[in-house]
Amino acid sequence: MTRLRLRIDFEPGGSLGPGKVRLLEEVRTTGSISAAARTLDMSYRRAWLLVDDLNRMFREPVVSAAVGGKRGGGSELTPFGERLIAEYRAIEREAFAAASARIAALQAAISPDADTGASAAFSDDPALKPGCVGRQTLARPVPGAKGRTAS
Repeated sequence: MTRLRLRIDFEPGGSLGPGKVRLLEEVRTTGSISAAARTLDMSYRRAWLLVDDLNRMFREPVVSAAVGGKRGGGSELTPFGERLIAEYRAIEREAFAAASARIAALQAAISPDADTGASAAFSDDPALKPGCVGRQTLARPVPGAKGRTAS
């Protein structure tokens, strides 16, 4: 399935993307940052730092501590946190709808025998890096550098 991943970079800083939104959705489902982290195979510290980043980024908190209850507390989304998820998911849907014809055209151009695994461009084997033939690296000029080449 072809999909569009969207990240919003805010001025003067901070970002919101699919990972943070998914974390918020798991906090909503589990009622806990630590349970959400386990579900997403993420460390508690990483999840807590992401939630803290979101709470500091916006004027209103997105997650707050839940006091008492059957589970003895935990975390819950604030009304703004719920709205943040809804807005982000709406932006995703609208962006995909606006770009769907172009995405379909690109999808149609994908080779039927294209490798869907790890790309050779990202392999640790230097023989498989772009610009390499076997173990021989092809030299290419370095822009703006007289007589120098990059390998």
